[in-house]
Amino acid sequence: MDFIQEIWNKAKRLNKTIVLPETDDIRVLKATELITKSKLARIVLVGQNEQINSLAQQNDIDLSGVKIIYPRDHEKLDKFTQVLKDKRSHKGMTIEMARNLLSDDYPYFGAMMVSQGEADGLVSGATHFTADTIKATVNCIGKAAGQSIISSFFVMILNERTFVEDGILFYADCGVVPNPNSEQLADIAIQTAESYKKLIGKEPRVAMLSFSTKTSAEHPDVDKVIKATELAQQKRPDLSIDGELQLDAAIVPKVAQRKAPRSNVAGHANVLIFPDLDAGNIGYKLTERLAHARAFGPIFQGEAKPVNDLSRGCSIDDIVNVVAITAVQAQ
Repeated sequence: MDFIQEIWNKAKRLNKTIVLPETDDIRVLKATELITKSKLARIVLVGQNEQINSLAQQNDIDLSGVKIIYPRDHEKLDKFTQVLKDKRSHKGMTIEMARNLLSDDYPYFGAMMVSQGEADGLVSGATHFTADTIKATVNCIGKAAGQSIISSFFVMILNERTFVEDGILFYADCGVVPNPNSEQLADIAIQTAESYKKLIGKEPRVAMLSFSTKTSAEHPDVDKVIKATELAQQKRPDLSIDGELQLDAAIVPKVAQRKAPRSNVAGHANVLIFPDLDAGNIGYKLTERLAHARAFGPIFQGEAKPVNDLSRGCSIDDIVNVVAITAVQAQ
């Protein structure tokens, strides 16, 4: 399975509208041209029309058919301002503060467009910190119903397929939540299972990872994973979620037979939930570097509507692919 080609095919069928707010970056404009010509999504650029078109012309970029919105001139700025003020008034947000944010902070305006149904998703981060994108998402869109946290996952595409039939694993959380508690870890597991179903179209088998398998060790960190597993199973009994499992017990059938013979996940996991950000970040980078795997992410999850972050070192292809993933998340 070619993960990205499948995502492209799904995105083309969905024809979603995605906002890109970082329009002073040539990479974003070049990606917009590719996305539009490939019909992956309809793009809305946030910024001043003259400046965007001038930059495009200087770099031989065709933005024909692309919608450009300048927040200060937008007909719904007053409405958006009132909505943001109402959403955040308990945190001291005033009308003036809300208007300034929406007028000058383009990720905020893009997030409010998504919140109010003017677009299906937002992709930012080429020139902003991850924290900026998350803050705009939390303040304008918020978490999905029943979710305690916004988290992230990586799609890992493996060359070696000994333990994973199609070579695809989802890792979470590797980019957002430093030390989730049991409730948050349970929600991360459920979120990632849903992300796997939406993007891959197959049933997820979720392993809650630990340095212990089925109480082979005693420690508060193990207890956290055990409790998170119980909570996730209670919330979503329809999902295959099990733990606590060591990595080898999660993906190696022979080890699973010895360590967790009664598990319906052990030895066959395709979604790996790490106990904290240290483990997750180290795990995905080890897999990427030592196993020469391709890593796509971090991809956000848990928001009421899809928003995704880019690395400030992202390539044009990275932007195109993240937009396609965001479009599929919006289905």
